Amino acid sequence: MKCRTRIKKYFVTLFSILLFVGCATGEEYDFAVEGIHYLDNSLVRIKIKDGKILDIIKIKNLSEENRGVIIAPGLIDNQVNGYKGFSFVDTGQELTKEGIEAITKGFWEAGVTTYFPTLTTTERNIILKNLGLLAQAKNDSALHGSIAGFHLEGPYVSPTQGYRGAHPLIYVRNPDWSEFIEFYDASQKNILQITLAPEVEGAMDFISKCKDIGVKVGLGHHNSTSEQIHEASSRGAVIATHLGNSLPNEIHRWNNPIWPQLADDRMSISIICDGYHLTPDQVKVFFEAKGADKTVITSDMSFLGGLTPGYYLNAIGDTIALKAEGVVIYPKNNSLSGTASTLSVMIGNVMKFTGCDLATAIQMSSTNVARLYGLDDRGEIKPGLRADLILFTLNDDKVKIEKTIVNGNVVYRSFN
Repeated sequence: MKCRTRIKKYFVTLFSILLFVGCATGEEYDFAVEGIHYLDNSLVRIKIKDGKILDIIKIKNLSEENRGVIIAPGLIDNQVNGYKGFSFVDTGQELTKEGIEAITKGFWEAGVTTYFPTLTTTERNIILKNLGLLAQAKNDSALHGSIAGFHLEGPYVSPTQGYRGAHPLIYVRNPDWSEFIEFYDASQKNILQITLAPEVEGAMDFISKCKDIGVKVGLGHHNSTSEQIHEASSRGAVIATHLGNSLPNEIHRWNNPIWPQLADDRMSISIICDGYHLTPDQVKVFFEAKGADKTVITSDMSFLGGLTPGYYLNAIGDTIALKAEGVVIYPKNNSLSGTASTLSVMIGNVMKFTGCDLATAIQMSSTNVARLYGLDDRGEIKPGLRADLILFTLNDDKVKIEKTIVNGNVVYRSFN
């Protein structure tokens, strides 16, 4: 009986799509979707052609199937270390094309239509090899442009325990421009962001050079003074990476990196809203301090995301614990090591923690990221932009993805 129900729902969905195809109406578009527009709650039909949004039409009623379904731009995650057991650097197994595909499809199920594979601190040859493989995957038509570019988190971070977080000390080093250009060339110039510690030797000049070639600089895993943070911002640093994390459990109440990053109006912040990396009160304070336009929600997704809670090993043989609550612990350092919660979960959390509306939560999970990194073809619902859309329901601040569309392709559909 359950199988029959799923088959029936599939054909109802297929019929709804065919109902609006251009061949059925004489209009030149591929298909259309209907739902509640996330910005103003209006009922809309969005026409899609050649992978782009062709038109947005307000309608009076929704079909039974689409009642309660909200349409928003696809989510954009700027910090993804891996997913479903596949990692971009740190599980000890080689990154493969199949692994990249599995990560991408897993994120489609969670409503993430664009993400930045993130390579954390490790040995040089692994970074070079994996950037090369990712550069090939970026152009894979099967992934529909979901990989916009890459985030290099390290290896130029603080060597100090606590600020270093889960980054292996053996591979931490000072900024090296020649080495970075090797990384950049291996990526086919697709590194969109590097996260570093501005207080380490050579960092300030390095930041200036990154700005010159268009690479966004994030400050993270650092123990910088206020003066160093503001200088880094003047040099071109644009975002505080997962603000409030990569810190020791005990810090000075005033002289710590959090305050100047909040105070510098030129800098955006990314925050992890899983309820563990930051408390609800911290999320609310950070949001109030920076405002919706300067806040980005990120997952910092661990390769353990989507797996069964338990104990696992990283590439250097240390134990990593995945908790049932969706948080990853690095017991050796008594620190967090990424999350297992997706952006779709964090949308509900940030609404609950801050009191913001859905439109603002989507802005921080999609639009702001697109604007910060110059992804002018996505992050909003407008004619001419990529048809990267999510259709979902929202109940008690919980998002349930019903359909994901990437570059005009339906890549995920829920049958539950």
